[in-house]
This record gives sequence, structure tokens and C-alpha cells, in this order.
Amino acid sequence: MNGQDYYIPATALGIALAFKLPTLRSNWRDPLLRAVCSLLVLAGSVFAFAAPPTIVAVNGLTGVTNFSAPLVYCLITLFSAACLVLIVNWRGGPAEATRRVSRRWIGGYCGVVVVLVVLFALGDAPVERLRDFDTYYANEPYIREMIALYLTAHLVAAVVMVAMCWRWSLQVRGWLRTGLMIIVAGYVLNLSYDATKISAVIARWTGHDLDDLSTYAAPPLASLGALISAIGFVLPLVCQRLSDHWQTWTTYRRLGPLWDEVQPCAPTGTPCVKMSWWAPPELRMIQRESDIHDAFLNLGPYFDERQRERAYGLALAGGSDEETARAVGEAAMVAAAVRARTADPEGAAIDGEEGADGAGRAAPGPRDLVRVSRALRDSPVVACMRQQGTAGAVC
Repeated sequence: MNGQDYYIPATALGIALAFKLPTLRSNWRDPLLRAVCSLLVLAGSVFAFAAPPTIVAVNGLTGVTNFSAPLVYCLITLFSAACLVLIVNWRGGPAEATRRVSRRWIGGYCGVVVVLVVLFALGDAPVERLRDFDTYYANEPYIREMIALYLTAHLVAAVVMVAMCWRWSLQVRGWLRTGLMIIVAGYVLNLSYDATKISAVIARWTGHDLDDLSTYAAPPLASLGALISAIGFVLPLVCQRLSDHWQTWTTYRRLGPLWDEVQPCAPTGTPCVKMSWWAPPELRMIQRESDIHDAFLNLGPYFDERQRERAYGLALAGGSDEETARAVGEAAMVAAAVRARTADPEGAAIDGEEGADGAGRAAPGPRDLVRVSRALRDSPVVACMRQQGTAGAVC
């Protein structure tokens, strides 16, 4: 593998991180979001610092031969910890238990990092090796232990991740299950990486030569495994966010017929806040719901319970279920209230009722706005009662 094979996935992970940073700034206390960003940083760093050109540059800048070896080992170890912490936070559970397990994984793997650094400092690796450090120094005191420790830590993380994600995937559905299965596939490749590396190192210990496994077979497995695992972590979160946006936009559009109906009766200046084209869909939907409720305040005195009950009965007689019939009744009441309000712009009829009864009465407004909006658009009962109110039609 050349430098390009490492730098392309590192760049892709960096782009993914750039998209997450704005959310991280506004939700810094979210442990799941912090874990996702940490994983992206560490995965990208592993790719960037494991590239042969970077290894040469780091060794030259530090003046320490093979300094990149423990650096990459430490990054791989921290990446393994980040994956475990992310899974723990992703799965959820009692907050205190989640924090406790996360701290244990972080503490354990940070301890491994410290030991890796100490072992490298105690060992002797005078010859720079860009691709075969593990096998070349497999029998060197302290360096040998450093290599064995990092491979063991990585193997433990891979086994735990496969087991946890596989069990969890059997309990969930949708994008989450897809992401978990992708993670499992990525960590199966990581297990293959561990198998090839360990086999080559043990072969050196026993006087044999399987260096090609470590030098040529293992690096592509590690790179592909890390990239696939990172995709598995990010994909469900991104897809869930897109799904939420889509549902919000759908709700916003479905409220359109209801807003078109009541807009002439909305207070002057509605909407009070003008939305820019880049405004998030959640804000647009909240604004539309608020505007509809403001219009209901003006229509309140004109809501007629008799209109609702009549349309409700007609809908039931026509074969509608209970919820649909209720929405049809409320839609008919809204349409009738709009006609009455339009015919009485000065509110004289309401003033007269208040003078006679001592207080204005209003039927409660609709609650399920989406169903009411759909009934305004599609219900033949509402259409017939509209005609009845304007042309004397009989439903």
C-alpha cells in the first residue's frame, strides 16, 4: 500500500468529522456525540500516521528512529477504546452504569498506551523499518513485549466488539441493525489483521519466516476494517437524522391544506417570523403549527360543535373509522368557522352573542392537525358541507 491508499480514507473521515463539528459545538455534553467525533479523529489519525510518507516525516522531525511505530500503535489502541466507548454509549442504559463502563475501557486502554511508550523507551530499535517493524524486531527485548501488547489489546477489542454488536443486532431493526452488521464486518477484517500479524510474529519467535503476512496482507485488512467500522458507526446516525428531517418535511407539507384554509383568518402579521430558505425543517414546522394555532384563536368564537357532530356522524355512516371520522368532524367545523369569520369581519355576530349570553362560547379547537389537514383536502363529507354552506347543497 502506498501513501495514497492511506490518505484517501483519512480525508474521507476528516470530511465526516467536519460535518459533525457544528453539532458537537452546540451539544458538547452529549457523550454519544463526543464518542463519535473521537472515533472519527482517531480513525483518521491512524490512516494518516500509518502512511509510509508520514512515518518517514515523523521519524525525521522527532529525530528518533522508528518513533512512528509506538505512535501508530498508541493511535490504534485509542481507536479500539473509542469504538468500545461509542458502543457502550450508543446502546444506552442507566447513565451511571454507562459512565462507569466507559471510564473502565478508557482507563484500561490509556494504561496500555502508557506501557507501550515505556516499553519502546526501554527497547532498542536502531534501524528504521517502514513496513516490517513488527517482524523485524519480533525478538528484540521490550520491543517484542510492546508488539505483543498492542496486538493483544487490539484483539481483545475486536472480539468484544464483534460479540457486542452481533448480540445487539439480533434485538434491533432498521438502520441501527444495518450499522451494527457493518461494524461486525469491519471487525471481522480487524480479526483477520490480528491473525496475520500474530501468525507472522509467532513464526519469528519459533525461527520461521511468515513476514509477508505482516508486511503485505495485514495492512490492507487493517485499513479496510477501520474504514468499514467507521462507516458502520456513522451510517445509522446520519440516516436517522435524514429520516427525521424527511418526516418533519412531510409533516410540514401535510399541514399545508389546513394552513391554506385558516390563513385568511390568522392575526395580522402572521407569520411574525420570516423564514429563510436555509431554515431547518424543525423550525419551519414549529412555526407553521404556531401560526395555525394563532388562527384558531381568532376562529374560536365561530367554532360550532353542531357542525363537528354532524360531519362526524356522516363520516361514520360512510364507513370511516373512529379517528378518521373525528378528524372529518373537526375539519368541517374549521371550514364552517372560516366561512362564518369571513362573512363577519367586524365580529358583529359574536358581539351580539356575548351581549345576549353574557360570555362568548367556543368549541375546543382541533388537536390532530395532520389528520384534520388531510380531511380538509380529501374528505367528501367536508367538500359536501362546504357546498351546503355556500350553495344550499344537501349531504
